[in-house]
Amino acid sequence: MLKTGAVALVLSAAVVGAGLYASQTTVAAQAAAPAQVTFTKDVAPILQKSCQTCHRPGMMAPMSLVSYQDVRPWARSIKARVSNREMPPWFIDRHVGIQKFKNDPSLSDKEIATIVSWVDAGAPQGDPKDMPKPVDFGSLDSWHIKPDLVVKMPKPYRLKAHGADDFVDVTIDPGFTKDFFVSAIETRPINMGGYKVIHHATTNLIEDEDDPTGAFLNEYAIGKFADVFPPESGRLIKAGSKLNFNLHLTPDGEEKDVDVQIAFTVLPKEPKYVAFTQHMGDINDLDIPAGAVVRNDGYFRLPRPALISAFQPHMHMRGKAQCMEAIYPDIRADSARPGPARTEMLSCVSNFNFDWSVTYPYADEVAPLLPAGTIIHIISWHDNSAANKHNPNPDTWLGNGPTSIDEMNFAWVSLTYLDQSEFERKVRERQDLQQRTTQQQQQ
Repeated sequence: MLKTGAVALVLSAAVVGAGLYASQTTVAAQAAAPAQVTFTKDVAPILQKSCQTCHRPGMMAPMSLVSYQDVRPWARSIKARVSNREMPPWFIDRHVGIQKFKNDPSLSDKEIATIVSWVDAGAPQGDPKDMPKPVDFGSLDSWHIKPDLVVKMPKPYRLKAHGADDFVDVTIDPGFTKDFFVSAIETRPINMGGYKVIHHATTNLIEDEDDPTGAFLNEYAIGKFADVFPPESGRLIKAGSKLNFNLHLTPDGEEKDVDVQIAFTVLPKEPKYVAFTQHMGDINDLDIPAGAVVRNDGYFRLPRPALISAFQPHMHMRGKAQCMEAIYPDIRADSARPGPARTEMLSCVSNFNFDWSVTYPYADEVAPLLPAGTIIHIISWHDNSAANKHNPNPDTWLGNGPTSIDEMNFAWVSLTYLDQSEFERKVRERQDLQQRTTQQQQQ
């Protein structure tokens, strides 16, 4: 992982390095390309693994990538998008920080090389007998978790065909009669029309009538599926709590009924740790001049030891890159010469894409374990210049605001707080695992 002094390097890599990295990836892919590939034998398995979840009939992607006939017209476009690591949508910088995640759909250099070689050879179909068995994704309304409880909006919201972004709040009482814990939560539209017009659908848990906004519970956005909490942890849902659905909708020229639901996987008993997700690094006074690339730094201090389980950057159309760094507490604070703070760059998204709200869940064995007093440093860059192809108007000053053409600056961070003794135990277990792994590698 990147240590002290990494911020300057990350700035360069995040703001201007994405294109360089893409070209390096293409060169590596070409160098590693196999001698001969076909769609049925080599390419179809890659698409099944990393693309067809969205690229199949009825889903939100603009084309299906299931059959050879579906894929062939898009071959050159697919080559370009995978070579530049624009697809599948997974924008973690592969040269910075933690690299092991759950449910990572990204392609390896070898898989990219296979697709490049196939396209350069004229995209041959190959022997139909080599075609892998179709993947059974279930019905279009299948969940990514196994829900024990589903709560729906009382009725659909009718979205107008044209106009500005629409913001809708729907609060319901699901009738929770006792406290319970959940190991996973997923929010998503009920009908396909919602997938095309929902910027986000956020659910909040209202536990107190004096707090009508409540606490963040879960979010649906394109590219985001379920929140699955780490082992031995779960989210508390209190008896009597209400649910608020906050919908940010973008009209697309056609009236639509938008309906949203939330599902829970219920734990049979109280877990060891309580998990939750919250904003970190918020900057509410953004100042982004026309034509400028601007860096902002936000901070959040951990009051107790914590396990960080997931990271999701949140910006809008001018968002360029975001990194999450840990600034460790100075254990030498009582010394006359305490020295510089120790830092560790945990993760960077160096090519942020507003069209995809991707959450990056760390693998359990590498999820950051951070002591009390650690400062979570969220470093963000916004590109308000004409060089940003997503920028609708590079001649306009920007500040903070809720709509897509305004800007935001924070990260969603999922975590569980730990007792000091539990933190120390987990650190020892992690160190023992790393030592065993090193010994095995040296044998």
